Amino acid sequence: MRASHADRERAVDVLKAGFAEGRLPQQEYEQRIGRAYQAQTHAELQMLVADLPQGPVPQAQFAARPAVPQTFMPAPMPPLAPTNGTATGALICGILTMATGGLTGIPAVILGHKARAEIRRTGERGDGQALAGLVLGWLSIGGWALFILLMMLVAIAHT
Repeated sequence: MRASHADRERAVDVLKAGFAEGRLPQQEYEQRIGRAYQAQTHAELQMLVADLPQGPVPQAQFAARPAVPQTFMPAPMPPLAPTNGTATGALICGILTMATGGLTGIPAVILGHKARAEIRRTGERGDGQALAGLVLGWLSIGGWALFILLMMLVAIAHT
């Protein structure tokens, strides 16, 4: 396989380390550096550094590397926070207002406000559930208030 400029630089780094450790005399170091920069294949580079303890990186390690450097990979997702149980309760009460004739509207509003406060304090998930419970609860309460107002107007009109 043909050697790249990066491969040559790796071999030169190994030679520099060998020279700095006293494993190569000055003249041999300079000769090997010159041959490293002229090398065309991996085999030529391996022959230059094979007798040094930090020899070349085996080609199997090149294949094991990901095509994209880790720097450019997306950051791992943090673990999801648990969903607030009170928010789930608020949503259930809000949905049940239709089946219970609005009896669960007030608990939906109370649980919704409590859940949103807990979520802001603890960072849990479920704010959308709490908000949906609040909206459904307030719609139920508003519906009952409108119904009572209409009944009072009808009662006043018949007297």
